[in-house]
Amino acid sequence: MSFRTSVLSLAFVTVASAALAQTAVVKSEFFSAQPTDVLSNNLIGLNINNQQKEKIGEIKDLILSDHQLRGYIVSVGGFLGLGERYVAVSPTSIQVTYIENDKKWQAVMNATKEELKSAPEFKYEGRWKR
Repeated sequence: MSFRTSVLSLAFVTVASAALAQTAVVKSEFFSAQPTDVLSNNLIGLNINNQQKEKIGEIKDLILSDHQLRGYIVSVGGFLGLGERYVAVSPTSIQVTYIENDKKWQAVMNATKEELKSAPEFKYEGRWKR
């Protein structure tokens, strides 16, 4: 086998491998939602109260990473959208429950408005620009 034939064979294998990788199909998986699951539209816009039942923020967005919920984007401060800022909060920091008797969702966080206002700010910019 000549050097030229070896190089051409290697090039063909490389191109064929790349073509196969591009056409690989991911198998679809389906499941049934459980009654205890929460949908994103139940979370977006949900007010967050603290233990004293004071409104301290509102869930504005979700952060997904590797197909898992990584956090909530919470708006804090401001009035009618003016002066508000955003912070990223771990999902374990907010307890989301459904109140069956009232047929509504609630979110509770063990924090104060001041703690949320002093948390690192999340900005909708770059790849997250709205």
